[in-house]
Amino acid sequence: MRMHPRRLLLFLLPLLLLSVPLAAQERDRPVPYPVDVPPPFERALNLETRTLSGAPGPAYWTNTAAYTIDATLSPATRTLRGTQTITYQNNAPEALPRLYVHLRQNLHREGMIRNREVEVTNGMQVGRVAVDGQPLVEEPGRGAAGYRVDGTVMRVDLPEPLAAGASVELTMDWRFTVPRQAPRMGTEDANEVFYLGYWYPQMAVYNDLEGWRAERYQGNGEFYMGFADYDVRLTLPEGWLVTATGELQNAAEVLTDTVRERLERASATTETVSIVSEDERGPGTATATSDTGTLTWHFAADRVRDVAISASDRYVWDATMANTGVGTSMIHALYRPDAASWDRAAEFAQFAVEHLSTYLTPYPWPHMTAVEGIIGGGMEYPMLTLIGGDRTDPSLFGVTYHEIAHMWFPMIVSQDEKRFTWMDEGPVSFMTNEGRGAFFEQDAWDPMRQAYYRIASSGLEVPAMRHGDAYPLGTRARVIAGYSKPAVALHALRGLVGQEAFQEAWRTYIDRWAYKHPEPHDLFHTFNDVLDRDLDWFWRGLFYETWTLQHAIGDVEATADAVTVTIVDEDRLPMPAPVQVTYADGRTEEQTAPVAAWLNGARTQTLTFPPGTVTRVTIDPDRFLPHLNRAPLTYTP
Repeated sequence: MRMHPRRLLLFLLPLLLLSVPLAAQERDRPVPYPVDVPPPFERALNLETRTLSGAPGPAYWTNTAAYTIDATLSPATRTLRGTQTITYQNNAPEALPRLYVHLRQNLHREGMIRNREVEVTNGMQVGRVAVDGQPLVEEPGRGAAGYRVDGTVMRVDLPEPLAAGASVELTMDWRFTVPRQAPRMGTEDANEVFYLGYWYPQMAVYNDLEGWRAERYQGNGEFYMGFADYDVRLTLPEGWLVTATGELQNAAEVLTDTVRERLERASATTETVSIVSEDERGPGTATATSDTGTLTWHFAADRVRDVAISASDRYVWDATMANTGVGTSMIHALYRPDAASWDRAAEFAQFAVEHLSTYLTPYPWPHMTAVEGIIGGGMEYPMLTLIGGDRTDPSLFGVTYHEIAHMWFPMIVSQDEKRFTWMDEGPVSFMTNEGRGAFFEQDAWDPMRQAYYRIASSGLEVPAMRHGDAYPLGTRARVIAGYSKPAVALHALRGLVGQEAFQEAWRTYIDRWAYKHPEPHDLFHTFNDVLDRDLDWFWRGLFYETWTLQHAIGDVEATADAVTVTIVDEDRLPMPAPVQVTYADGRTEEQTAPVAAWLNGARTQTLTFPPGTVTRVTIDPDRFLPHLNRAPLTYTP
């Protein structure tokens, strides 16, 4: 197996230590293994679809699709019916004898494997299925064309293999009952708000590493989705306000002149504009009217990984505009009038889009919309987020910023959330802390605010590199491993390398993998490459292990010639130790005990500072490292 040259030293360290007399070894210091690539990634290196620098290889490809969906929602019965055509483009270098399609609404069918409580319905009822106009039968004989449904996944055996570079049309009819108790979508008892997420049959991802990844949806582990173009129509009663991923194509047919004029005004101001007030809801004031009593809303979106739709006849509507650095995007907030703090939702969303556009890369889409209701937390879809629960200003800001940060991870950089929860929730949680600190002008990285510290060393922590459906149920392990600890790790890395270098690495990663499918090694390799450091010890210790960090000041000795400070490494997680010495005359001196000594098995290091009267010695004075106990980090004579 090929190995990056800079990793050779870490690979050989355990062997080198064996040549040292046992008495000289400090054997309780574990030395982290290098982060070597697994066999599928090694094959990708050989095929030149991936690289050890972290950039996509010259032969990298992704399969794409185009969806045309025509659906009808009947709020009174909670029934959603649809017909759709998927044009699937095979950009892989090999032919595909079959396709896999997600039917995630089958999570609600009786007998499904689930790791969340949900309302049981009949799931998704599939009607006619056809390939290039040729009807397929369900459960065909061995080797025959047809389709089979296994839980939340449909397998389609094609009449002829789909050749490399060719496309195929898959058509199907379907219907389901919109659930009332669902992890990330659904409706409520009063049927006032409907949020349609994972609501249509969607192609699984076929990638360059393993081919098809079509794992069952169980409720906890989220999604892995390919990029596609969407043309979507939804018919429902007049008076219902509808918003969705993409741009509304027929505003003149579904919105009143007054509403459209206000939207035009909102698109040119950073002030929040009321588009539909409480007493303006309903047909003729908020929406157009029709002879049939229904309206069809038409949305289109290009190169997005999913489409979601929100609809309610109880919503009011605010809007404004955000500057992205390269243009503007509309900001929308739709909510029921009695929802606490939601009158600031457009303001919070505007700040999030602008702050993230500056810190990461410019927001690329025509709008960002937040809608209220249904769930207890928040859930992201391209250009659209659902946020529920009782809210205060700080909590609504935090959830809004968090869900909008997901527009970068995984909506632009589309990693496999199901297998690697931390790859999107970790960066998003890191940015949420940054956003909260910037908006409220507070220390967002106070360890007391970070949930990681409440589980570390408890025996309940689980490594971040675990499948999203494999965390122990009924614990906080998944949330800590996927959200809080990766955020704490990224904060530590920024402290080690500096803000400018850290931001350059993030922006390079986004630029390299925008509208593609990175794996953890692509992220690790990109940071190693841009920062020009071998950080395998960092990735291994914080993402593959549950090791914890604890430095301490062992001794401080002042002579006429120097001040010597002994640093003790008391735990398992290797990490450099920045040290600051403060003198009686007010000056300070700083040095860092390098990680290399710990990686060689040492438990102590001695740093030498200029002479003088010492009033204080502090390890990690800027508090960016994840020490469990800060008391041993400070010495005062």
